[in-house]
Amino acid sequence: MIAWDEGPGSGSLWAMPDLDPVRRLLAARSLDAELAALVWVLLEARIPLVVVGPPGDARDTVIDGLAGLLPADARTADVRPGDDFDWLPEAVELGWRRERRDPVRATAPASAMDRVSSSSGVLAVRGLADADGIAGARARIVVRALALGYGLLATMTGEGLDDALDALHDPIVGTDPDERSRLGVVLAVADEAGTPRVTAAHYVRPVALDTHGHVQRQPPAILATWNPERDRWEHFAWGVLPDLAGRLGVRPIELEREQVRRAGILAEAVATG
Repeated sequence: MIAWDEGPGSGSLWAMPDLDPVRRLLAARSLDAELAALVWVLLEARIPLVVVGPPGDARDTVIDGLAGLLPADARTADVRPGDDFDWLPEAVELGWRRERRDPVRATAPASAMDRVSSSSGVLAVRGLADADGIAGARARIVVRALALGYGLLATMTGEGLDDALDALHDPIVGTDPDERSRLGVVLAVADEAGTPRVTAAHYVRPVALDTHGHVQRQPPAILATWNPERDRWEHFAWGVLPDLAGRLGVRPIELEREQVRRAGILAEAVATG
């Protein structure tokens, strides 16, 4: 259950995250305050965030700018191309086979400071499913970890959601549809003359059980799209607010009000920046 009047993002000075990175994104018009506010709410609940774009600075700039909106108690773990997941307690359970056997590691597990937990851990991945990034079985472990409650901040190569899903479906990675359904928010980013622009925002709805125990698989929903003719973003998150609110444990009207409140905070940050 989210308690916005008590936790991070409540508006109290001690709880407010550093808004300067996201303010710079807003000032550059990489996204707008309404979308950023929704991402802020979802990141605070450690819902995964994936930024898809061409290799280069655009996608990194967006993910770095939004990373500061994670809750204060989140523990970020960088996943590296040669990672053996010593720090991930459930790695073997998720299907990882150790590629090396360090005698020290074999007799002494990683300390609490070295490890993350599903209750607060956020996996940070540059180039998920990229040949020169976190590829193959390592990418599969990252995606599978989402089912345990881990958060995710990831970049991927492509033009949008379909490219991300296709890359994770590739036999080299080998995730199944239910595993891919947990990607959370997926932002498509384009590089417009050196400025990153979020061209589309999607919410990938996780596989779930209804009240009768039946498996429900719903298609991804569009949260927002960039309209170059109108020079603005068109917003559609209202269509999926009940789903998002249910995942957060609040009523849709509470989520809507909180998004509006945070959008106001972000707009003021840009105006006074």
